[in-house]
Amino acid sequence: MDENKTESKGLSIASMVLGIVSLVLSCFVYISVPCAILAIIFGIVGMKKGGKGMGIAGLVLGIISLALWVLALVGVLSLGTAISSSLM
Repeated sequence: MDENKTESKGLSIASMVLGIVSLVLSCFVYISVPCAILAIIFGIVGMKKGGKGMGIAGLVLGIISLALWVLALVGVLSLGTAISSSLM
C-alpha cells in the first residue's frame, strides 16, 4: 500500500517539476512542449492515484505552458498573414 502512495507522489512531483521546467524554458519549443505534455499526463495519472496537490499544480502549469505556445503560434501565423496580404 505504501509503494502505491509513494508512486503517486512521485508522479505528482514529476508533473510539477516538468510543469515548472516547461514554463521557465518556454522560449525553447523542443524542451517546453514535450515537458508540458508530460506534465499534463503525469498530473492526471498522479491525481487519480492520490497525489492531489502537486498533481494539480503540474497539470495547471502544463496547460498554461501549452496555451502560451498556442497563442504565440497563432500570433506569428496571423502576423505572417497580415504582412503577406499587405505586400500584395
